[in-house]
Amino acid sequence: MYLQNLRLYHFRNYEDRFFTFSAGLNCIVGKNGSGKTNLLDAVYFLALSKSSIHAQDQLSIRFGEDFCVVEGAFSTDRDEVVACHLQRQGRKTVTADKKVYEKLSDHIGKYPVVLIAPNDTDLVRDGAETRRKLFDGILSQLYPDYLQTYLRYNKALDQRNGLLKQFAEQQFFDPDLLKIYSEQIIALGKKIFASRRDFIQGFTPLFNTHYASLSENREEVTLTYVSDLEDDGFEPRFYAHTERDLAAQRTTLGVHKDDYEFLMSGMPVKKFGSQGQRKSYVMALKLAQFDCIHREKGLKPILLLDDIFDKLDDRRIERLIEMIHAGSFGQVFITDARPERTGEMLGGNVNFIRL
Repeated sequence: MYLQNLRLYHFRNYEDRFFTFSAGLNCIVGKNGSGKTNLLDAVYFLALSKSSIHAQDQLSIRFGEDFCVVEGAFSTDRDEVVACHLQRQGRKTVTADKKVYEKLSDHIGKYPVVLIAPNDTDLVRDGAETRRKLFDGILSQLYPDYLQTYLRYNKALDQRNGLLKQFAEQQFFDPDLLKIYSEQIIALGKKIFASRRDFIQGFTPLFNTHYASLSENREEVTLTYVSDLEDDGFEPRFYAHTERDLAAQRTTLGVHKDDYEFLMSGMPVKKFGSQGQRKSYVMALKLAQFDCIHREKGLKPILLLDDIFDKLDDRRIERLIEMIHAGSFGQVFITDARPERTGEMLGGNVNFIRL
């Protein structure tokens, strides 16, 4: 699978540009501020119908414009033209060969991507939400049923939280009404918990293999899934938290509170890992993500490497280059401000896109 071409219209800093790509290695070169990361984000947007940079879709629209279009041709067993149309008022449509998806979620996972970016170490530094976002994103690309369950859970959670706020504002309480949403959260949460637990069991060996390679077996790492639902008594405990939920005006237990512990020699990487160890940890996560998608879907996801030459040390860059030369990846996009460096490191078989 690979992306043959891409047209950007009013996307980020691009007014109207058309790009063609090779099925192998593509290097996006240009001065700082020329739009290298934005071009990678456009590929990500086309594949997943959302930005890797901004949570708000409207921020992807060029300043002063009312809409943007990202359109590209993917090649798998056949060619398919995919387009994302986004209006500043908030309307977003995704089409495949000019047919509109009834649900955007139906597009997720058809053209998987893996992004390795400078801010990946936020996975270590930030709170649990950032880590859940990574693994929910992987699961959503792999399993459409998981994505549907996840969306239904979040809808039920928003409704229950809204009801809790309404109870507080209007100073009344209807336990039967609250129970309707509580039952949905418990049932959907159990499905999400089982999917996350089973996924981590298969993901962890891939992660351990990549970390051992990157660190040359210097330390032992573990990846642990932590959830309120690990306890068999979750359901009665959930209902026992009703008074606490009413006081907090939000749901205080559930899979929306899950976390993934990143440990090294039994200690949190966040507190005790060096900068290099943190980078190795998150890179191993992303390489395991690539392998997992390849294994489950039987195709290699598009790999996006943003600013790796300036942000990673020589050892980690050397490992990535070894994997590229070994044919471990399919289509690869790399950003670099210095094309001569990319050519020297990767050889002559590189398609340069100059901005």
